[in-house]
Amino acid sequence: MPTLYFKGKTFVQNHHLAVKYHQLVPKKELSLTDKVSLHDNLIIQGDNLKALKALLPTYAGKIKCIYIDPPYNTGNENWVYNDNVNSPMLQEWLGTVVDKEDLTRHDKWLCMMMPRLKLLKELMSEYGAIFISIDDNALGNLLNICNEILEKKTL
Repeated sequence: MPTLYFKGKTFVQNHHLAVKYHQLVPKKELSLTDKVSLHDNLIIQGDNLKALKALLPTYAGKIKCIYIDPPYNTGNENWVYNDNVNSPMLQEWLGTVVDKEDLTRHDKWLCMMMPRLKLLKELMSEYGAIFISIDDNALGNLLNICNEILEKKTL
């Protein structure tokens, strides 16, 4: 099987393991119902990597359908990779705004996607499905990283 290589991969391929577990705390004032529960439909506000990690204890291997809408990586989003990666060199490289002039924006995008896809894989049930919105700017990289991480779980 072909292997996907990108700048920063060695630093982020196990980053999802270093993310601390966080407790999900329901907020009654933000709920649409009087019966606030973590075992019903959820809308989670906050950092997506921390939210995925917080879902693991309860939902690992149980999620049947996942939909994500990551940045399309066109260079117009002005997003900044903000995960707390341990390497100061990598933090400096990743901590800048991604724009059209950034020739490493695809590497940064892959660094952002890898830990999230790994946590999503842990959440998915054996026959779960993942749907991802993307355009042509990142489609090839998305397919390659999904093939590497999700293995037998197809798009």
